[in-house]
Amino acid sequence: MNDILAALHARKSVRAYLDKPVSPADKRAILLAACAAPTAGNQQLYTVLDITDQALKDALAESCDHQPFIAQAPMVLVFCADCKKWYDAYREAGLTPRAPGVGDLMLAVTDTAIAAQNAVTAAESLGIGSCYIGDILEQCETNRALLRLPEYVVPCAMLVFGYPTDQQKAREKPARFPLAHIVHENGYRPMDGTELRTMFKDRAANGFDAYMAAFCSRKYDSDFSREMTRSVQVYLDQFEGKP
Repeated sequence: MNDILAALHARKSVRAYLDKPVSPADKRAILLAACAAPTAGNQQLYTVLDITDQALKDALAESCDHQPFIAQAPMVLVFCADCKKWYDAYREAGLTPRAPGVGDLMLAVTDTAIAAQNAVTAAESLGIGSCYIGDILEQCETNRALLRLPEYVVPCAMLVFGYPTDQQKAREKPARFPLAHIVHENGYRPMDGTELRTMFKDRAANGFDAYMAAFCSRKYDSDFSREMTRSVQVYLDQFEGKP
């Protein structure tokens, strides 16, 4: 296994950091790597917010599901799907473009996610840990105000970075599902009950039904999940021309 593959397999979320800043040179290297990511039509349909104000970090730690480690992270980046800047550029050129739609947003979200993962991989190569904060998609009205987000700009992912503590380095990375259940050849293959139970057997130590009930309650049917769905719908309404 080469160094890049080893790093990809070893990387895990880091939520506790040493009291050590990320140097300006390393931050720039991470941002340049993000911007080197594959992008649709070389449009770079994203904007990255570098959160350096401690008061803003504190506020985001609260709005993003009350997670104090966000405020303690040496570096915080918010990756936004941005359909505004190209729309504005078209208008600046004297054109009358259609308003951005949901298809444009989906393309921008893909661009943004790829850029964010490049940043994660670059940070890992520098010994800097990271953690995705999906909760940035919750509390739409609050986070839009905090980040001064205009119409047609959606915060897809927040990433927090820092040097991991020894405890975080020693923590075991959660196992992934076997490839047989994730990779389907040539087309989608619905899994029957037997295969689904097999897929979860290493995770469901207390039984499949109990595991699924607990996970559904804690994640899928949780208040924060419902809030994320509500907030995403608010963002989608912008792209569907709804008030």
